[in-house]
Amino acid sequence: MDEDILNTKKAAQESCCKKTERPEKEYKDLLNRLNRIEGQIRGLKGMLERDAYCADILTQVAAANSALNSFARVLLSEHIHSCVVRDIRLGKDETVDELVELLKKFM
Repeated sequence: MDEDILNTKKAAQESCCKKTERPEKEYKDLLNRLNRIEGQIRGLKGMLERDAYCADILTQVAAANSALNSFARVLLSEHIHSCVVRDIRLGKDETVDELVELLKKFM
C-alpha cells in the first residue's frame, strides 16, 4: 500500500514539473492568440460595464469561445506532434493514457 502512495506522489510530481520547450515561431503564435483572447475578454467586461445589449455581448462571448477553442486545437496538435510522438518513441506508453484523458476533456 505504501508503495502505491509513493508511486502516486511520484507521478504527480513528474506531471507538475513537465515542461515543453517550443520553437520561437510556435511560442509567438500561441502568445499572440492568447493576447487576442485576453483583449476579447477585456472587451466583454467593457461591454458589460457599458450596459451593452445582451445579444451583442453574447455574440462576443461566442467569438471569444471560438478563439479559445482554436487556441486549444493548435496547442493539442502541437502536443501530439511533439510531446506525444517523442514519449511513444521513448517507450512511455502512459502518454497515450494522458492523451486520452485530455481528449475526453474536449468532448
